[in-house]
Amino acid sequence: MVPLSFAGHDLTPLPDGALWWRARRALLLADLHLEKASWYAARGQMLPPYDSLKTLEDVAAVVAATGAQEVWCLGDSFHDRDGCDRLPDDARALLTGMTARLDWTWITGNHDAGFADACGGTVVEEALVDGLLLRHEAVPGEMRPELSGHFHPKLRLRVRGRGVSRRCFVVGERKIILPAFGALTGGLDAAAPPILKAVGGGAVSALIPTAEKLLRFPLAA
Repeated sequence: MVPLSFAGHDLTPLPDGALWWRARRALLLADLHLEKASWYAARGQMLPPYDSLKTLEDVAAVVAATGAQEVWCLGDSFHDRDGCDRLPDDARALLTGMTARLDWTWITGNHDAGFADACGGTVVEEALVDGLLLRHEAVPGEMRPELSGHFHPKLRLRVRGRGVSRRCFVVGERKIILPAFGALTGGLDAAAPPILKAVGGGAVSALIPTAEKLLRFPLAA
């Protein structure tokens, strides 16, 4: 795992879309969108009802791999404010087991605004942690170093004549936008105008982490 220097901190983007803050033993995750499938099913679009369990198994795996003691979820953790109440028993048990033993904070987003804590952890609108502002959606013009989600950035490339899409981190001078961690999430092109506007001027890059290095793709050009 290769760390990234950002605002005086070493942060490590992980291939699964999490951001590892080793100094705090903290994991940052964005856009889990738990219970998205059940939300669509209630509206007549049937999707396999396994998204929450798969996402939470992935969270548990990265917690175990890193030895994290803190977890910060950067908004849209549930697809709607009542998503926690719809969790299947196995997914709920997995989640509440983690929130009980870890220092777990939910930052609310546009999908889960008004989310009431029924799954453990602490619910806040945003947080300032060791000089880094943690919120759901990047605020253009914000001068403080900021970590956020919301946009589900993906880098789209042509490789040997074929289109390839990979979730990525978008990094500017003062902002990092995390990719969506959820198992049932789409994505917005990392170079889309809303993302570039949110990150602000200057050099902007898409980062795709591998086990050995961080692949960097300039976006502003």
